Amino acid sequence: MSNIDDLDRSILSALRQNARLPVASLAASTGAARATITMRIQRMVDNGMITGFTIRTGDELAQTGVRAVVMIEVVGKYADRVTQSLRGMPEIKALHSTNGRWDLIAELETKDLARFDETLRRIRLVEGINSTESSILLKTSKMGL
Repeated sequence: MSNIDDLDRSILSALRQNARLPVASLAASTGAARATITMRIQRMVDNGMITGFTIRTGDELAQTGVRAVVMIEVVGKYADRVTQSLRGMPEIKALHSTNGRWDLIAELETKDLARFDETLRRIRLVEGINSTESSILLKTSKMGL
């Protein structure tokens, strides 16, 4: 996301809240022309910044699944292997490389605490992971950029 500006952030934030928002509404809320909004969205699709548009159903929103972040310290020579192993776990919705104390941050989503515990166990068994620290997400008050 290195070539992203405030207009792109506004578009992405609005589309995260409602992926069906009409271009005219996006143009009105951002003050940009409809052609500009259309071009920006297409550019973000073409360069992979936007990989799809989706919906959330009432059933999905009502589920009481477990969401968490897991900070991961990796033994340096295993970094690529650890990343590949973690990418293969369907419970990991996003994997971020970071600087500082932790090398990776994984965003997890499971149906319940038992599955969360099992996923954490599998993560900790990956060769090259030195230590982890996890935090369960209790409430999200804002989504978007």
